[in-house]
Amino acid sequence: MEKNKPIIPDEVLMSKIYLIRNQKVMLDRDLAELYGVETRRLKEQVRRNIERFPEDFMFEMTKEELKEWRSQFAISNSEVMGMRRPPFVFTEHGVLMLSSVLNSKRAISVNIQIVRIFSKMRQLLLTHKDILLKLEKMEYLQERQGEDIEVIFKYLEQLLKKDKEEEARENRKRIGFKKH
Repeated sequence: MEKNKPIIPDEVLMSKIYLIRNQKVMLDRDLAELYGVETRRLKEQVRRNIERFPEDFMFEMTKEELKEWRSQFAISNSEVMGMRRPPFVFTEHGVLMLSSVLNSKRAISVNIQIVRIFSKMRQLLLTHKDILLKLEKMEYLQERQGEDIEVIFKYLEQLLKKDKEEEARENRKRIGFKKH
């Protein structure tokens, strides 16, 4: 194995990064698979060293989050079988901390690669920040236009109602004296 050659294609690693609670995270089972260990062994090591994993490094997905996550990705029953309990999810810092509790050469190599992927993603976001800002501005303008269109429709409804009332007033049967 070459020193700088990745063990796993970057695309595979990137596909295992999810957005949960507005954070980029990786699931325990994906990390265990990448590190070549059983999920229960990874969780065991984390529990033994829980003081190294504060809430901003690692958290357990709630049952509601797990259900929502499954529905987003249309997970099949065979894939769900391995996830009877909500998984641990690790932020970038949590993945870094995993390298201190998992000491195999493969875990260290994969960890380095994952950290590089997170860095690339961050650089891409910074590089395209101006595009993101323009998209946000367009989204804001679109929302404003939607509100403006709503107001226009309300005014149109009022005008139509007023026209119908005037028409009804003009077409009503007159009572009283008639001029000849």
